[in-house]
Amino acid sequence: MVKLSSFLPAPPLAGLLVALLANTSPTQACTGIILRCLDGVVLAARTMEFGFDIKSNILVVPPGTKMTTLGLDPEHEGFTYEAKYGFLGANGLDMPIVFDGLNEAGLYYGAFYFAGHAVFGEASDANRGKAVSSEELGNWMLGQFATVEEVVAGLKKIEVVGSYVKEIDGFAPFHYAVSDATGASVVIEYTAEGLTVHKNTVNAVTNTPTYDWHLTNLRNYVGLTPFNKETIEVGSLKLTPFGEGTGMVGLPGDLSSPTRFVRAVAFANTALPSKTAKDGVFQAFHILNVFDIPKGAIRNPAHKDLTDYTLWTSVGDTANKVYYYKTYQTQGVESVDVRKAVAGLKAPKIIKMESGFSVKDRTSELNGK
Repeated sequence: MVKLSSFLPAPPLAGLLVALLANTSPTQACTGIILRCLDGVVLAARTMEFGFDIKSNILVVPPGTKMTTLGLDPEHEGFTYEAKYGFLGANGLDMPIVFDGLNEAGLYYGAFYFAGHAVFGEASDANRGKAVSSEELGNWMLGQFATVEEVVAGLKKIEVVGSYVKEIDGFAPFHYAVSDATGASVVIEYTAEGLTVHKNTVNAVTNTPTYDWHLTNLRNYVGLTPFNKETIEVGSLKLTPFGEGTGMVGLPGDLSSPTRFVRAVAFANTALPSKTAKDGVFQAFHILNVFDIPKGAIRNPAHKDLTDYTLWTSVGDTANKVYYYKTYQTQGVESVDVRKAVAGLKAPKIIKMESGFSVKDRTSELNGK
């Protein structure tokens, strides 16, 4: 067995975790959608936004890897378990933790910022035998379970804790999107009311407030439709809509979490059905292009030099077990086949996520004009 904690060096806490945990840092603009293809394939896709480049790479973990919880907690050591399934996904700053990923059974996991609402227990000697830190829940889920049903059952056997880190005086305030190849999809939240598992009934997830609040807020937009409005008569005056897209008049367009949720619901559920997984992946990236945030559009007055922007976008094919992504620099879509990646792998490995920005010059094609 290979121990994951021995694979990578201890990460610099004053870096990624500062951005993850400090409420004053702009890190709350991630958007997720679910697409369901006509061939039965379920695709889980999302954007990842941060206030600075967390230098994500693809962490590949083979089955049989030994992992110990509370890996970033300097005061406590948790319990050790063995990965039943191989998995891979995006990490950050060399951390041995997947924040978004897919396993070889087709289970997808994504962590979304949930500041101001996330409430976890505290790690202690009394609960260390069942404690999992909020930032490492992805490793625990992807390494052990194949379905959403198994994940939900497994949550009853652990205690998710917000491990206190002295250097940053906080914890990772996440809620979690989980989907599987059967089509099941949930949003998992830990709040002051305890654990709540919401069915992802509208194929979307963003950040705060809670998922049920977002569902209630959708009632403000029941008039949205993909179909253009018809000419109407007001008194004796005929009013003809201006151009195309009038069915979506009233769709909010700012970058806040409630607005992005409404837009994600609108676009994910009005998209023309994709015949195949390949078509669906193509469509998922196009939809999420709408949520791509450029540098400078979101800034925090307390940190004027930081700007939230889209670091990467991912799509998880839960049927074919392929993880797709593109990054801020690498605009071309790249992929990793989970089953092929972990087959025969003896120890965790890293795949560099960035390939660099490139442009194809086609001027030479005119030489024979």
